[in-house]
Amino acid sequence: MSLRPARITRRRALGVAAAAVLALTASACGSDDKDGSAGNAAGDGGKRTTVRIAYQEIPNADLIVKDQRLLENALPNADVKWVKFDSGGDVNTAVIAGAVDFGLAGSSPVTKGLSAPLNIPYKVVWIHDLIGDNEALVARGGITDIKQLVGKKVATPFGSTAHYSLLAAFQSAGVDATKVNVIDLQPQDALAAWKRGDIDAAYTWTPTLSELEKDGKVLITSRQLAEQGKRTADLGIVTDKFAKAYPDIVTAWIKVQDQAVKLAKNSPEQAAQAIGRQLNLTPEQALTQLKQLVLLTAAEQTGPEYLGKPGAPGKLAENLRDAAVFLKSQQKVDAVPDASVFAQALAVEELARAAG
Repeated sequence: MSLRPARITRRRALGVAAAAVLALTASACGSDDKDGSAGNAAGDGGKRTTVRIAYQEIPNADLIVKDQRLLENALPNADVKWVKFDSGGDVNTAVIAGAVDFGLAGSSPVTKGLSAPLNIPYKVVWIHDLIGDNEALVARGGITDIKQLVGKKVATPFGSTAHYSLLAAFQSAGVDATKVNVIDLQPQDALAAWKRGDIDAAYTWTPTLSELEKDGKVLITSRQLAEQGKRTADLGIVTDKFAKAYPDIVTAWIKVQDQAVKLAKNSPEQAAQAIGRQLNLTPEQALTQLKQLVLLTAAEQTGPEYLGKPGAPGKLAENLRDAAVFLKSQQKVDAVPDASVFAQALAVEELARAAG
């Protein structure tokens, strides 16, 4: 696979996106309804709901929910379909295509999704994890400082939290991002390019990150950037349409996520076994990666630092707006939405209903 330059024309970008939408709609739409909508309410006239979930191979509690079939057990009258994606940007494309109902995407692609030109009608209903040492910038070839990346090839998935963090790392180090050859590659493609010697560095996440670390040097992690005020997270989203049509399913989804987080906190070895099965890792490897993340229970997420409560949206709204300001400075979004846009996008009522 040849490396693509960071800049492509708008017409070509739209063409690529349109092709992706068609492919995703064909492969991921799992509705039993003739109109391709999310499905009928479980138990309504004997018809079954199809719940379509976009997930990523990130070692958090979402994989426990999948491995243990917690949602399937909570919704016996529904068909739960899990669809794997490589980045939050791809999840956004799937939502636009009408191909999924729930999804996991990083705070950067969610910020882009809530901003122009995308303006995706979805809500943030869960914080899957606060990103720490599981995302990092790794370099090779004797590169030991971010400033040495000028003129080098650096891979990251465009529109992801890793992309946001990479740009933040450049800014923090005083590096002009336009003087670095930043290449859009998904984690597995970045690993292949790394093995071929086609790239000098990559900002990506585990489990790919663990492979790069074997013969590369970590220059900065997302945990370090968070300490500088550039916090990132993996977020759970639900489409407005689905949340309105199936509030009971949204409640069930939040409750099983909470159940999985509590398992990870109280029995990390058992949680690591489930995550290891999903990622083809040993329990020891999975446990190491799990510990790189910060997981929050539903009760913790209702706190002011996170999603918050009805009438009192949490600081996550400010974090998303700050990310929009940064992305606008990098010309990644058309404009910075009003703070109320991000506050209204936090599904605090749905969270409170499930946490209560």
